[in-house]
Amino acid sequence: MGDGVPRGVVERMEHHQVAVYLAAMAFGALLGLAAPSSGPGLERLINPVLGALLFVTFLQVPAAELLRSLRDGRFLSAALVVNFLVVPLVVAAMFTFLPADRAVRLGVLLVLLCPCVDYVIVFSGLAGGSARRLLAATPLLLVAQMVLLPVFLYAFFGSGLGDIVEAGPFLEAFAFLIVIPLALAWGLQAWAGRRESGRRVSDAATTTMVPLMAATLLVVVASQVPKLGGNLTDVAAVIPFYAAFLVVMAFAGKAVARVFRLDVPGGRAVVFSGATRNSLVVLPLALSLPDAYAIAAVVVVTQTLVEVIGMVVCVRAVPRLLPSAPRA
Repeated sequence: MGDGVPRGVVERMEHHQVAVYLAAMAFGALLGLAAPSSGPGLERLINPVLGALLFVTFLQVPAAELLRSLRDGRFLSAALVVNFLVVPLVVAAMFTFLPADRAVRLGVLLVLLCPCVDYVIVFSGLAGGSARRLLAATPLLLVAQMVLLPVFLYAFFGSGLGDIVEAGPFLEAFAFLIVIPLALAWGLQAWAGRRESGRRVSDAATTTMVPLMAATLLVVVASQVPKLGGNLTDVAAVIPFYAAFLVVMAFAGKAVARVFRLDVPGGRAVVFSGATRNSLVVLPLALSLPDAYAIAAVVVVTQTLVEVIGMVVCVRAVPRLLPSAPRA
């Protein structure tokens, strides 16, 4: 990236990335409304774009850093507790009040029970959270949610859900969105450690994070907006739950951070980890559901729209919720 022009473009995109993401979603919504017939084609792009995004995310986690992070017991324990103990309890408290439609409820559960592993790192960093520790915890959070999600769904819906949610898409998502991107990222890291050419490729790949995130949001929103149709009322009904979840989890994350006596950057990272959800990675699972449950995917995407706007608020609010210690 010796050329000043591309470097400048990348830096400007990184500096204004929240605006870039909002613009991508707005353009995606307009595209979906103006050309609804493009939805199925765009939907097929979701997994490839998302896989590329996760590859770049993993590329920023050196294998040695990941091993070191596994020894950061307090932070990892706090992240696991907030996501896989506190979040399910909050969702359970909300569950009875959700719209009665089974597909809508399934969409809400799919998205709220899984912690975010991509743009949470960006927003946490913007708020002074430890993006590095969150980045290193990403593979563990991904594996944990893939293992625990079927357990949580069984707890909420019982055995009847087995006829609807199949294991195949879960295993496919695990392979194509976790195993393969992680293996490719570590392969490129090894090449970059031995060859200058590998380092250049690695450096170039890491600059694509913001454009890939924007492309993912655009494709997701554009492909799902045409499905709103007559479901607008059902979808609108879940928006207050998503907003309430963000608020509740901000305070719950602060409480967990205090219990584990985390420093301020670690505490802020835990708050963001608990509040942000993995809508992009669970979307392929929602899209694999039978046609009668098609609204579940739209319900998942709706959470993305609410959350990205909420993150703009959180970037300013979380540093006030967990202020830095005053300097002596």
